Amino acid sequence: MTNQEPVAGKDPQPVETSGSTDAGLPAADHRDSVKQALSDVQHTRTKSAWVGVIVGAVILILLLVFILQNLDSRTIQLFFWEVNLPQGVSLLIAAIAGALITAVVGGARMFQIRRAVRKA
Repeated sequence: MTNQEPVAGKDPQPVETSGSTDAGLPAADHRDSVKQALSDVQHTRTKSAWVGVIVGAVILILLLVFILQNLDSRTIQLFFWEVNLPQGVSLLIAAIAGALITAVVGGARMFQIRRAVRKA
């Protein structure tokens, strides 16, 4: 199959569109070279970001479902505080507090190791 592409000031030339690419390679060879190029690029920051966004979205949906299913109000007592919160929200707050404590301890350890490496 050929297509006529008009160019200003020139006669139209037939362009071959089936079975080959612009570089003159057959379509199968071009596909193989594209597959090889894609396999060479296995890990990128963009790929990691998209994976993180997708995982975060799935976790967010699961958290929303959990909170909506656990709307029973509970009284939470801590020392002299007393709060009435839905059960799902209170468990979410507890999970966030645990993650923050873990992040602080991990950050302190990274700081300690970095300082030891600089001294060495």
